[in-house]
Amino acid sequence: MTDMSTPNDSKHQRHSGARDSANPESRDSGSGAGAPSRNDGGSYLEQDQFLTILSREEALARFETALFPRQLPSETRRLADALGRALAEDVVAPIDVPPFDRSNVDGFAVRSADLVRAGEAAPVQLALNDETISCGTAPTRPVLPGTATAIATGGPVPRGADAIVMVEHTQPAGDGAIEVRRAASPGQFVSYAGSDIARGEALLRAGTIIGSREIGMLAACGIAEVVVVRRPRVAILSTGDELVQPGEVLRPAAIYDTNGAIVTAAIAENGGDAHFLGAIADDEALLEAAMRKALAESDMLVLSGGTSKGAGDVSHRIIARLGEPGIIAHGVALKPGKPLCLAVCDGKPVVILPGFPTSAMFTFHDMIVPVLRRMAGLPPRPDAKVAAKVPVRIASELGRTEFVMVSLVEGADGLIAYPSGKGSGAITSFAQADGFLKIEALADQLPAGSDAEVTLFTPHVRVPDLVIVGSHCTGLDLVTAPLAHAGLVVRSIAVGSLGGLAAAKRGECDLAPIHLFDDKTESYNTPYLADGLELVPGWRRMQGIVFRKDDQRFAGLSAQQAVRAALADPACIMVNRNHGAGTRILIDRLLGGSRPDGYWNQPRSHNAVAAAVAQHRADWGMTIAPVAAASGLGFIPLAEEHYDFALVTARKQRPAVQAFLDALASDEGRAALIEAGFRPA
Repeated sequence: MTDMSTPNDSKHQRHSGARDSANPESRDSGSGAGAPSRNDGGSYLEQDQFLTILSREEALARFETALFPRQLPSETRRLADALGRALAEDVVAPIDVPPFDRSNVDGFAVRSADLVRAGEAAPVQLALNDETISCGTAPTRPVLPGTATAIATGGPVPRGADAIVMVEHTQPAGDGAIEVRRAASPGQFVSYAGSDIARGEALLRAGTIIGSREIGMLAACGIAEVVVVRRPRVAILSTGDELVQPGEVLRPAAIYDTNGAIVTAAIAENGGDAHFLGAIADDEALLEAAMRKALAESDMLVLSGGTSKGAGDVSHRIIARLGEPGIIAHGVALKPGKPLCLAVCDGKPVVILPGFPTSAMFTFHDMIVPVLRRMAGLPPRPDAKVAAKVPVRIASELGRTEFVMVSLVEGADGLIAYPSGKGSGAITSFAQADGFLKIEALADQLPAGSDAEVTLFTPHVRVPDLVIVGSHCTGLDLVTAPLAHAGLVVRSIAVGSLGGLAAAKRGECDLAPIHLFDDKTESYNTPYLADGLELVPGWRRMQGIVFRKDDQRFAGLSAQQAVRAALADPACIMVNRNHGAGTRILIDRLLGGSRPDGYWNQPRSHNAVAAAVAQHRADWGMTIAPVAAASGLGFIPLAEEHYDFALVTARKQRPAVQAFLDALASDEGRAALIEAGFRPA
């Protein structure tokens, strides 16, 4: 039997955002940076290379020691603009709240002494004064012995009265009088002046985060403005010749600047006043001018990219000239995030994040957020944690603390944590994960079946309604779209067909998408089903040769003829697929024993094959028809593969599973698949 899928089959691996000039995860672990050294004259040595890799804890401790304690700047804000801010000083109540004795109920203001002997058998009659006290109405007549005054909830208690009788406990007694059949104790249903807040009382302490309740307290005291900690102004710069801003045309070999947008948003989420200043090319003079200007106008400077040792990475060299003490740490024993650079220039923090998006965001949240929130006067972020079991082995690198992003699903005995596995260049890893687990620096792996503590990205995790684990296909997004629109949470985890079958057998998913060909029976998928699993037919995907439409070498040929033509031309370069992929098996059958130029270029997805051909890095390859059409490429059909679902029978009656099956069989679902280039089973 042969696995016709790979973990990223049909799914383009996205690399976006500012970059490191070299992959930080493959860089020699002996090259990193440490605290600056001084020569005998007291000046800092040239900081143009990694010196010492610091542990996460030591790097953060050095960074915070260089920055704190510090006086936090403050500003005055109106209440409407103070939400979420930290008070810079204590607030003392200027008045009593309530400012007068007031009634807590609708009823009558009375003298309690008049009602000492009142009871059901001996009602007491009181004459009504000719006024009614409402909210906002100051009483004009005293309550004399033997009298009562009608009063509304919140009304000021009149002179002479010391209790309130509820209207339900009275009866009319002719014109201008009432009968009371219950005694009243002094202070009954009366809120005294200052009983809530007393004049001169410390209303709120410095450091309090202003929420809706605090705003209510301040408003009750008539306070319209408060002094709060000013948000630290943070300048953000992306660096790199290859960066293009979202909305602009993507030129060849360029990528969109993801880090600029995501770092700006993350700074605002954590109390900073974020100002994105754009992307600067790898020109040392231009970059230094931009960094000096940004630092002069801001409290903090954050850059992404330029932390490694490529020829174009100059940011860390510039920092050494921006102020004392300079670089605190350049190289931290983290994965992802080893190339992180931390500096303090004349009291202002300067941070250079790794260029890969996942590396940048992990290091930002783990190392920078604590400092940023402290500068904003905010408390540390509360980290919610849950226990989960890891179903697969996770390899790790000795000597580096590793953070692994995971997606959570419900298993038979609790939560299951699936690692993302997309790498530090994938922005979707961070966006789609529920949280992360930590592998200590002294461990080289986390064995399958290990119990782990998962730190959540949000205060709570919602367990998915439908869990799909296996091979990914863009058609799957079309079928699950109605479920998502109906409010169901669908979790799709791409681990390949065999990985999906293993998860289904362990009861960790509802459905496992598979496209596995059995050589013995020459059939798809059914031979792979175990007890407790049943096959749900999905759709058919046409595989074929992909080429540029203007390449006349392939025009009008069959797949077999196209491959022979390619083999006959030494200048014709192919792009292959990874070992174990179903597409790879088809290619090898067509090639026989030939190994043409490009054979060892083995990307893991259909999209990557199409991109290589479209970008002239290769001339031909094999992919599926919808991917070829989306890339504007020519396509020569070869064979159909079956993309089906192994359904866990015990979960078949779950509402979300039934919703999926209904969507798969619906006319709308089938029409969407056909429009995308698939053939429903």
